[in-house]
Amino acid sequence: MTKPGPAVNAPLDWLNFLLADVTGGAGPFLAIYLMAGQQWSAGRIGIVLTVAGIATVLARGPAGAFVDATVRKRTLIAASSLVVGIAVTITALVPSFWPVMIAQAAAGLADAVFPPAVAAISLGIFGRAVFSGRIGRNEAFNHLGNAVTAIVAGIAGYLIAPVAVLWVVAVLALASAVAVYTIDGNSIDHGLARGADDGNAGDEPKGFGPLLKSRPLLLFTAAITLFHFANAAMLPLLGEKLSQGHQEASSLFMAACIITAQVVMVPMALLVGHKADTWGRKPLFLAGFAVLPVRGLLYLVTQNPYLLVSIQVLDGIGAGIFGALFFLVVADLTRGTGHYNLALGAAGACWGLGAAFSNGVAGLVVDAAGYSAAFLFLAGCAIVAFLTFWVGVPETLNWRGRVPLGSGVISSPAAVD
Repeated sequence: MTKPGPAVNAPLDWLNFLLADVTGGAGPFLAIYLMAGQQWSAGRIGIVLTVAGIATVLARGPAGAFVDATVRKRTLIAASSLVVGIAVTITALVPSFWPVMIAQAAAGLADAVFPPAVAAISLGIFGRAVFSGRIGRNEAFNHLGNAVTAIVAGIAGYLIAPVAVLWVVAVLALASAVAVYTIDGNSIDHGLARGADDGNAGDEPKGFGPLLKSRPLLLFTAAITLFHFANAAMLPLLGEKLSQGHQEASSLFMAACIITAQVVMVPMALLVGHKADTWGRKPLFLAGFAVLPVRGLLYLVTQNPYLLVSIQVLDGIGAGIFGALFFLVVADLTRGTGHYNLALGAAGACWGLGAAFSNGVAGLVVDAAGYSAAFLFLAGCAIVAFLTFWVGVPETLNWRGRVPLGSGVISSPAAVD
């Protein structure tokens, strides 16, 4: 494990900053580009976003297992970044339904690599003693990157065209593929990166079956799946709603929504990094779950674009807490097993499925009953997610009820990448 310091932190800081909008492709700006720039319907946009989300879901489990097994984690991130860059370029150049859907599906497959690979590198370099702080820092730089990119993308979309947002993402993808190699591959303990207990007992990665023996992990997965089903469609739907009455300024409004949320996420992620080991995971996570239904209901009470943008403060609180704590809770529940990234992939696949269907279902609700009905439906789902986590998931700080994933000694192969 490496002693924290500027020379060690800076490469991961830059990688998280640049990957911010590579992860997830063009994000909510894609919905604006397809609606305002290409006149797609909400239902059609929802189908494309759903297909991309399902592709990510299908890849998350294998991606997590591969991250556990490989010592070429940096190359895996670089290759995935280039795939996203190619996908958004195709979307910009050939904005027809099938090319866009295939390109976004490919981006979705690549997207599955980033969370476990970055988390594994972070754990492999820094170890468990300072992992909470490093994860909080990862998320803070990720959110800062989102905010800066949103400013650039919003201005580009307004002054040039909505398609300019896609070119911004393509440039960031190329930059990410270069930045990952500034991380010293020799500093990564690949055994620790798989979830060994700071170099102690663990396993080589196996299958998904044993994960089903951990009731806390299953209930946690159910809660975050409901959370993402309720959350994923809210911002794209808000973007579509804003674009209807303010088409020329829609990119600026969406940029303002993203910037507002991301600016709040930075201190929330840092708060989690500093306090999760003293306050515990559950109180912080409950706060993150609680703000989501409030946000959905507030979208119903105003049509003013400036008030709608201000509501995104709640998105910043919830997402800032969730983004950091997800990696910590899974690490807690899989400590010493050697299956950390496999568990990340499996849990991520489940909540990714919820997020994927969120866009499709919400788009159909909009087509059938309007935006207010869709926001009310999503808020109801968020309440169920909160209750599931509150009742079913214990505090995982200092967790000792480990997932029974086998025994043996984890190997720590030499760093070759």
